Amino acid sequence: MNLSNPPPGQSTPAIEELVNKHYNATIQELRMPHAHLMIVRVKPDGDVPGFSGGQYTTLGLGSWEPRVDGGPLAELAKPKLIRRAYSISCPMVDTQGNLLSNDQIDYLEFYITLVLRPDSDDPPLTPRLFSLKVGDRLHLGKKPVGTYTLKPIQPDDNVIFAGTGTGEAPHNSMSVELLERGHTGKIVSMTCVRYKGDLGYLDQQAQLQNQFSNYRYAAFTTREPENVDQNHPHYVGKQYLQDVIPPEKFQEQFGWAPNPEQTHVFLCGNPSMIGLPEKDEQGTLVFPESKGMVELLSEQGYRLTTAKSPGNIHFEKYW
Repeated sequence: MNLSNPPPGQSTPAIEELVNKHYNATIQELRMPHAHLMIVRVKPDGDVPGFSGGQYTTLGLGSWEPRVDGGPLAELAKPKLIRRAYSISCPMVDTQGNLLSNDQIDYLEFYITLVLRPDSDDPPLTPRLFSLKVGDRLHLGKKPVGTYTLKPIQPDDNVIFAGTGTGEAPHNSMSVELLERGHTGKIVSMTCVRYKGDLGYLDQQAQLQNQFSNYRYAAFTTREPENVDQNHPHYVGKQYLQDVIPPEKFQEQFGWAPNPEQTHVFLCGNPSMIGLPEKDEQGTLVFPESKGMVELLSEQGYRLTTAKSPGNIHFEKYW
């Protein structure tokens, strides 16, 4: 059986067999805030699987599919399905600006950044995803999974979501889930990106703030002129979430001071932002040299959630 890559626009019986076996969904809608960032809606062939805010599923494409960077089609001896897990995002509001709950949509939405990583031994997926267009086929995992959810949250708890880049995705669906069920505690969603153009949900976030008095959103950047040019008239320096989480800074930004006894914090994105401790040779937990959110929150009296001990700091490893 010849499994070599066909010329562009053509296929082989072997590849058609693989496509029919693995592809079970279609690109319904695609929005590109810029060339390296996409918001994509994927409609499965069957029923849309139910999910809880914060859960994830897999997307997949064959190694034979074209890459947006023009790289080799198949880095492997035999074509295979390349899969990767992605947190499920959501549109947040409908075309009239009203809250759109997760169970009202007939697709799954994903917030994805282009990752090339030419030095990786694994064939990359995102250069292939970024070659897709509306109507194209792909693989979608059948059942969303994950424990990074709102299960421990009580109706009057305060909730802080902190994400970097597309780590904002699960927080979108979690925020909508809270608002849809009439959450009475305060909700803050804050994110850190390099440039303002990396913010794919600004319009939706603004509409949510206008509708819900207990919901606040804030975005911080690190590479805009006001972040790096000290002569800029509005110079603020690089802004990281770690700079915002101290109580006095948080209150200045959002108008209230979190109480660890009634607040849960969810962290998703860059491992340096999260700052998980690791055990040394003696088995002692040691934090990274540069303070991350976990250490800063622990100093305030928050407790890290582990498999054996529930706490009020929750995290999702994004890579």
